Amino acid sequence: MTTLLAIVIVIQVVSALIIIGLVLLQHGKGADMGAAFGSGASGSLFGASGSSNFLSRFTGIAASVFFVATLALSFISSRPVTGGGAGVMDQIPATPVAPAQPQNPTSQSQPSTPVQGQSGEIPK
Repeated sequence: MTTLLAIVIVIQVVSALIIIGLVLLQHGKGADMGAAFGSGASGSLFGASGSSNFLSRFTGIAASVFFVATLALSFISSRPVTGGGAGVMDQIPATPVAPAQPQNPTSQSQPSTPVQGQSGEIPK
């Protein structure tokens, strides 16, 4: 199970890096907006909507791979662990704790003689 987890993590990281690279390589659609408003060509405000180029298609594929890897990671991590793959805290042996001794208020001794320098009062 740990090998599958490592493979899915590698796939997710690689797809995330590919998405970052492809998004940075693509030409922004906002770059044409200034010319579109100035020249009156409102049809080119969001670019051509017919066909998409290689970079946008490959970005969609990489995003799909990233989402599938994310779902796989959440599925793998939500399954209960069986066998020797227990977590770190599960491997610590439990030590029994001795119950605390109850404090008896009558066992506390109060001085029977007043403290020197006080006028016959016993401190409480």
